Amino acid sequence: MKETMSWSRFLSSSLLIVLTALAIVYSYLFIVVVVLLTAGGLYEFFYMVKKKDVPIYSYTGIFIGVLIPISIFTHFEPTHNWELLFIVIGFLLILFMQFARQDNRHAILGLSTTLFGVLYVAWFFSFLVKIRNLLPGMDGVKLVGFILLVTKSADMGALLIGTNFGKHPLLSKVSPNKSIEGTVGGVLVSACVALIFRSFLPPALDLPRWQIFLMGAFFGGLGQLGDLSESLIKRDCGVKDSGKLLPAMGGVLDVIDSLLFSAPAFYLYISSALTMH
Repeated sequence: MKETMSWSRFLSSSLLIVLTALAIVYSYLFIVVVVLLTAGGLYEFFYMVKKKDVPIYSYTGIFIGVLIPISIFTHFEPTHNWELLFIVIGFLLILFMQFARQDNRHAILGLSTTLFGVLYVAWFFSFLVKIRNLLPGMDGVKLVGFILLVTKSADMGALLIGTNFGKHPLLSKVSPNKSIEGTVGGVLVSACVALIFRSFLPPALDLPRWQIFLMGAFFGGLGQLGDLSESLIKRDCGVKDSGKLLPAMGGVLDVIDSLLFSAPAFYLYISSALTMH
């Protein structure tokens, strides 16, 4: 059974890597994959929260959530930071839906949890689209590739190093399988990967190698924080995996959780750095 599961996980991972590589290069496939992952992530988040008997508006939240990356991709931005205004409008819509409910118990909890899901999954993940739009053509593609490689290499590094050398728990109450050795190893792997793929960064930045190394460690660390945050949510909801939408890999959130923190920070860093240069 163990070998079968390992092979299934390897096959699923390989297919996901190939699909991700194709999606990064081809813009329309990219937005389709982002929208599907956003919808899947939101579905899993709301499904977990429902286990706590919180009265949420899952389908409305998913609808609002998928429109965020679509609006960014199509450059539908009538105002600056349009997606934030859109989220506020969505919140008002959910509020009016709450007024129509017969049972108003836990209304604040339901409203805030629905809005949190949209912000946490949809808005944070949509920064991948913003990163791709920062620079035209292959330059934007390389930026997305860079943050994906740096972030996901931390996940793989933490898993491999933690499995073989992990002895000291990191936060046993949140994620008992994570170790200090694995986390530190994952961050160092991210730093090294950032150096290896430094050519993916815009030449105009002209960053020294030590700064790229620290940048890789920083975004790798944010990715690990994103992983821990999702573990906290799963622990609170009493589930092991966020879902089963991806065979042998758990749920969508289990795959994208590390990007939910690293992608927004990377966008803000690169956009600010490009402005200064």
